[in-house]
Amino acid sequence: MADDETLTEDGTQEQDSGGGEKAKPASGGGSALDEVFFSEGDELDLEAVYDVPLEVEVVLGEKTLSITELLDIGSGSVIELDRKVGEPVDVYVNKRLVARGEIVIVEDHIGVTMTEIFKGDVA
Repeated sequence: MADDETLTEDGTQEQDSGGGEKAKPASGGGSALDEVFFSEGDELDLEAVYDVPLEVEVVLGEKTLSITELLDIGSGSVIELDRKVGEPVDVYVNKRLVARGEIVIVEDHIGVTMTEIFKGDVA
């Protein structure tokens, strides 16, 4: 057992992660990556992940093209997508569908107003 670890009454080990917070292994005894950090009152301490970059994609629509169609695309060509005007766009975070929304103009930028936010797996 390391100097910064303590043994609890139930025989499990807790590691002091600094600042008085204890690291508790996730159920099932997984790897260090599976550990969840708790602060007093057993609330999740997410401050450590606030600056982790996430990839956000907004999908307007899709189109399948043959190689011949792709080679015929030039300046001024229009590709018709599978969505109609006014249909919501899909918002993905790290390749996972998390919301749907509407396209909006914000000054000289394009944005998305969220109209549906998904809390679990979306089929």
